[in-house]
Amino acid sequence: MFGWFARKPRKVNPPSPEARWFVTCEGDMLWVMDDQRNQQHLAKADLSGVIIETNDSGPWGADVWWVLAGPDGQPAMTFPKGASGEDAMLDYLMELPGFDYEKMIEAMGSTDNASFPVWRRR
Repeated sequence: MFGWFARKPRKVNPPSPEARWFVTCEGDMLWVMDDQRNQQHLAKADLSGVIIETNDSGPWGADVWWVLAGPDGQPAMTFPKGASGEDAMLDYLMELPGFDYEKMIEAMGSTDNASFPVWRRR
């Protein structure tokens, strides 16, 4: 009857550092806010490429990064795998015509310092 007081409190894991990044697709814009609250944005019409970069810092560091290229082909915004709101952003990116799912799967399995282009505007 009084066993409730003997229960140990549930341990709540703190969010990962990557979850302190926020990404979203709103209207015709893509937005990223990093863990220092700096914002980056890119018009969907200006997106020219998507690259997944991996590194060997896992599991302690952010070892998978999404890089979105702007109209000049240069990186315009980046965010780590595990960012808050990532699902909606990835849904948008993976619906781009010609998105390379096989290359994405290869990237997700990589533990090396490597780049995997998964989409390019034609």
